[in-house]
Amino acid sequence: MAKPNPILPTLQSPRELETLSLPQLERLADEIRDVLCNLVSARSAHFASNLGVVELAIALHQTFDFLHHRLIWDTGHQIYPHKLLTGRYDEFQTIRTKGGLMGYPHPAESDYDLFCTGHAGASVATALGLTSGDEIARPDDDRWSVAVIGDGAFPSGVVYEAINNAKRNGRRLMVVLNDNEMSICARVGSMADYLDRLRMNRGYVGLKDEIAKVLSSVPVLGDPVERFLVQVKEAAKAGLSGGMFFEDLGMRYFGPIDGHNIALLRKYLRMAKNLDGPILLHVVTEKGHGFRPAAEDPVLFHAPPQFRRQDDEIVEMQKSSSRSYTHAARDAIADAMRRDQRVTVMTAAMCQGNKLEPVRDEFPNRFFDTGICEAHTVAFAAGQAKVGLRPIVDIYSTFLQRAFDHIFQEVALQNLPVTFMMDRGGLAGPDGPTHHGVFDLGYMRLLPNMVVMAPGDEHDLAAMLDFALQQPSPCSLRYPKAMAVKVARQDNHPRAPIELGRSEVLRWGRDGTIVACGGMLANCLEAASLLDAEGLDFGVINARFVKPLDEETLRRALRETPVVVTVEEAALACGFGTAVLEAANAAGVSTSNIRRLGIPDMFVEHGERGELLADLGLDASGIAQTCREGVRETQLA
Repeated sequence: MAKPNPILPTLQSPRELETLSLPQLERLADEIRDVLCNLVSARSAHFASNLGVVELAIALHQTFDFLHHRLIWDTGHQIYPHKLLTGRYDEFQTIRTKGGLMGYPHPAESDYDLFCTGHAGASVATALGLTSGDEIARPDDDRWSVAVIGDGAFPSGVVYEAINNAKRNGRRLMVVLNDNEMSICARVGSMADYLDRLRMNRGYVGLKDEIAKVLSSVPVLGDPVERFLVQVKEAAKAGLSGGMFFEDLGMRYFGPIDGHNIALLRKYLRMAKNLDGPILLHVVTEKGHGFRPAAEDPVLFHAPPQFRRQDDEIVEMQKSSSRSYTHAARDAIADAMRRDQRVTVMTAAMCQGNKLEPVRDEFPNRFFDTGICEAHTVAFAAGQAKVGLRPIVDIYSTFLQRAFDHIFQEVALQNLPVTFMMDRGGLAGPDGPTHHGVFDLGYMRLLPNMVVMAPGDEHDLAAMLDFALQQPSPCSLRYPKAMAVKVARQDNHPRAPIELGRSEVLRWGRDGTIVACGGMLANCLEAASLLDAEGLDFGVINARFVKPLDEETLRRALRETPVVVTVEEAALACGFGTAVLEAANAAGVSTSNIRRLGIPDMFVEHGERGELLADLGLDASGIAQTCREGVRETQLA
């Protein structure tokens, strides 16, 4: 029997799904999974989460025309089936490569992507705003706003802030809760327990109408009996009607239903579409569904390394023996916890991303996974610090932004010794602008009492953590998403110890000075070597501290060398170079010979970190070129 022609390559628009039969739709789901598996044979990408939403994406696009209605994918890393269904099949192999498709929703790519979403929890509020705006601007329209949010993101505080307001403004709001029992690692907290109980109550959808009929037939008798029967009715509703938490908050609850059954998904999506909202549709899916290795180990296959497969078996998977700054940070945290019983560590649903599993296993009572609740994490850390503990908040730089007010209010203002370890400080490569951690130097150095550090290499990182845990005030240190390096010192000169507000001079130069902030140190030393070959003698300073600055050393560099180039993998606005300018101005030192390299006033797109650094002039070649230009301008002046 001839193999049927593939459907996916010919699909130009999700509107064409209306013409497909159920068997064809199921075949389409298999084709999408095959494309996803082939992608990960070429490069690392988000995988298990995308396998889990294939049928859901198909059912949503067959039920709603999202050029008219609205669709928001919370967090956004499960966007791949949506992209394949919305006319991007031909470009799909470019995803997460420089100049190719983004691994998250991107309005510049398609009218089907309304927001560039990469942080968890905001979808319900955004969708509520869309539907509220439509009711004001288009009161006679029937547009629905649909937010698809995972159970891992669902405990985020902003979700409940939105639900609290949905009863008034959400007549056309539908929240699809994609419940796969996972965040990136296993989810945590009481909401996870509640959803587990709902999962066990699969009969709820079918019983709902029958419950309503039975309860409405209970007669009203005398006062004492009536009170008793009211209590019976409430007990029956609580016991039989899952989702009462949401119902009590004003949302119609439907579910849980099988999220891999396209016919069932269509049925309930269409039914919900004919009602008034706000509506919560609880969909149960399996992360990694359709590819056995991913379903069995969804943590490993969240964003796995490249692999080769044969059918449902992994034939070969790339393994990296390289040690990253994340690994170095993890080991430094474990060492600190072994030495001091007061040290705790907490992360916001990123145990796997921050490589903290060994720490969690060794110190279960002093490790805290708070879920995707960064604001709570920081305030929680402040409480621990207040009673004498030394908490470490280990969170990606981009995600810590979500807790800025609590860094200010509960930590800095109280001058509590919380240590912030900001992973992915700098460019996050293929994850793109939602994940680049380029603003932390600016937002941390704003706050009184905060010590702001950036290690130049792996040795600095461990030493800075030890230093931070001895300080009476809050401290932050950021490190890049990169392989860890140990920068050699000239003539085996001993490494300078970490001292508050002191930089490390690796070499002085006749023609200029490069001041390296954090992970740029190795590139700066390489740039100095390139200049050496041309007869230009540039010194290199490992800044180490953004706040307080080593003003004495910087003043010497500004007064004694013709050109000073500051280099940071961070936003120039309010960053390290700006701090140098401010300090020079306050000291009455001329700033005319300062050149700043960093992230300009723009959102940097996705690509490999090395490619992006080169584009921004932050690789060794670009740094050397800025130094040359500075020398030429000085000579012409």
